Amino acid sequence: MSNEQTELSLSEKQLASQEGTNLPLTSLEPLHTEGNKLRPTMQDVAEMAGVSLKTVSRVVNKEASVTQATRERVEAVIKSLGFRRNDLARNLRQGQTSSTIGLVIEDIANPFYSQLAQGVEYVARRYNHMLILSNSEENSQREREQVSALSHRRVAGLLIVPAGSDHSYLKSEMERGTPVIFVDRPPANLDVDMILLDSYGGSYTAVKHLLCQGHRRIGLICGDPSVYTGSGRVAAYRTALADWGIILEDDLLCFGCDDAEKAAAATQRLLSLPHPPTAVFTTSNRISVAVLRALRGVTRRLAFVGFDDFELADMLPTPVTVIAHDAAEMGRQAAELLFARIQGDERPTQRVIIPTRLIMRGSGEIPPEG
Repeated sequence: MSNEQTELSLSEKQLASQEGTNLPLTSLEPLHTEGNKLRPTMQDVAEMAGVSLKTVSRVVNKEASVTQATRERVEAVIKSLGFRRNDLARNLRQGQTSSTIGLVIEDIANPFYSQLAQGVEYVARRYNHMLILSNSEENSQREREQVSALSHRRVAGLLIVPAGSDHSYLKSEMERGTPVIFVDRPPANLDVDMILLDSYGGSYTAVKHLLCQGHRRIGLICGDPSVYTGSGRVAAYRTALADWGIILEDDLLCFGCDDAEKAAAATQRLLSLPHPPTAVFTTSNRISVAVLRALRGVTRRLAFVGFDDFELADMLPTPVTVIAHDAAEMGRQAAELLFARIQGDERPTQRVIIPTRLIMRGSGEIPPEG
């Protein structure tokens, strides 16, 4: 008699004796329901199958030291109960990482970040990993809290769109072996891989395009100029004007306009100037949408170029000229680099720049009036 056969309990023998009755296992009541709880445990499987907890563990972990008859019986009970192994708890007990990766972004409601997350999730599926997504809401404290929560869940790696200004707190987690990739913005006080957009190059192209149409008074409607993406786009605007010998006029600059109401107010302020701009450059998709809404009913034609493409931009009465990029590709490249690090890639720190391109649709080609 094998060691496995010595583990048969009286209940297991009783189950075995019913094989000739053609009674399906689903009709058998569990021997231990604990108040009919909705999520069956390994103990429930063991008692219903009439075997030890260790035997169920061996079946679940596909160990060889189980007889075929017992394996089939336990697997049938697992199927009938709908039991699923808690891989996260198992990995935590064993000090291992889970088959998950974490992504901390600013706001999933922003199409840019939802497309980025989609690209990450596509790659994670290929590596048989689940993606855990979290929003920092552009709050540095929340970013740290979300990273801490993900780390406690032993994610295999982290992708972060940073909100904070100091990321040295991640050093201890990286020293424990967790790869970290920064996306869209670089980290502060941390040497780590990053995947960034060509914010400066794309913005320079946008302003240059308006200059080439004959515009000399170009309004800028921007979000927070202190964040990496904002500062790069503002710097490109300033440099493009300087390269064309145009003196920068502060009344054409509008900052802090990520909020739709503030972007609309900035638009109205620019239009009410004694010498209003003949063109506007906006630095994000959300600002572009808010500005276009504010321009409804305005009779004077205003040239317009926005950073980021957005849904229906090509369907408006005057289709919108944009600086476009592939946010999903950005996510895919970030995830590929993360999994390379997870698998032991020891190349020097990588800095990958995702290119942008100008899409001319009409709004950016409107000539200045007069």
